[in-house]
Formats: sequence, structure tokens, C-alpha cells
Amino acid sequence: MIVVHHLNNSRSQRILWLLEELELPYEIVRYQRDPRTMLAPPELRRIHPLGKSPVLVDGEFTLAESGAIIEYLAERYGEGRLLPPAGTPARLRCRYWLHYAEGSLMPPLLLKLVFHKVATAPAPFLARPVVKGVAAKANRGFIDPQLKLHLDYLEGELAEHPWFAGDDFSVADIQLSFPLEAATARAGLDANRPKLWDFLQRIHARPAYRRALARGGEYALAD
Repeated sequence: MIVVHHLNNSRSQRILWLLEELELPYEIVRYQRDPRTMLAPPELRRIHPLGKSPVLVDGEFTLAESGAIIEYLAERYGEGRLLPPAGTPARLRCRYWLHYAEGSLMPPLLLKLVFHKVATAPAPFLARPVVKGVAAKANRGFIDPQLKLHLDYLEGELAEHPWFAGDDFSVADIQLSFPLEAATARAGLDANRPKLWDFLQRIHARPAYRRALARGGEYALAD
């Protein structure tokens, strides 16, 4: 039996979604973030040394990293579903987006979150304007321009194809769901980018996505 070690409001939600798309049986072991730090509980380190989620256990295999888990599940159980045929341009695009989502798109989104926390964290009265000024400068000078660059790029890609790998829904769309949902909260992604906004509406309407939400529980990024 496949087991997903699942943290609320995390990347592991898209693993549940993929399992629902593939109609595979699985069990969930749930973990809750610390309400003060928003970090995963230490119990996750018993499953994987980094204490991160998702972690997937399938028999003798224990896998971390969303992209690796998604590729493993699609290749082992997909039977041709959700992965374009090997050797095609669509397969190459799919592989690119699987890596791009975490390697290129998530870092500025993470920086946005970190500098928000820096700017809003308690600080001595005299230091508070300095801290907020540093955060504002980082946002204006680097983070916000980078986020605009990426979102404009992604909007343009969906002007060429309905899905990121091409004409068909694939694991690339599942992988990109998390950073794009995060971008609605952190990077101002809204209906002013109609292709990306429509993409989010379409994935949220998929029956497998809804089933994964029902099983996974609280997931604020889907709001």
C-alpha cells in the first residue's frame, strides 16, 4: 500500500491529487504545522532526515521531493497517463516544467514569504524602521521584479498551449499547481493574468483535485 506522509498546507497536497488522478489506493499519515512557527513537526524526521513533506513510502521505497515522487508514480503506475510519450517534444516540456516549478519559480516565492515574516516580526522600536526598510528594498529591487518576470513568462506559455506540456493535461500541471497557488497569496496572481487564472480554475474543478482536498483536509492555498 502506498503511504503519503502529508503535512497540511504543503506540497504534499499535489501528491494526493496525482494519486487520485491515477485512481491508486493509498493511506495518509497526517502532520500539522506548528501554529507559531508554521514548521513541520519533528515527528516527520523519523520518516526522512530532513523532516519535510511530502514523503511517499511504497513498499521498500521511501521517496522525498515532489518532482521525484511525481515522476516515480507516473512512470510506475501511470500506464501512459499524465506523461507525454517518451522522445516527444511534449515529454521534454513536461520534464522541464517538473524541474522549473521548484528550481526556478519557488525560490522567489519563498523569498517573498521570508521577507514578509522579517518585516512583520517583533523588533526593538528603533530597529523596526530599519528592518522594514531592508525588507521593502529587497522586495522592490529583486523579489517583485523576479515574480513579475516569471508570471509573465508563464502567462505567455499558456497563450500557446492549454496545458503546460502541450495540448493534454499532465504531471507538469500538477507540479506547477503549488507555486501558482502560492502566487495568488504572495505575488498578486489574479484575474489580470487571465490564462493563469483560468488554469487555476480548471485544475480546481477537476474531480480528482476535489477528492484530494476532501481526503487531505485543510489546504489554505486552494482558497
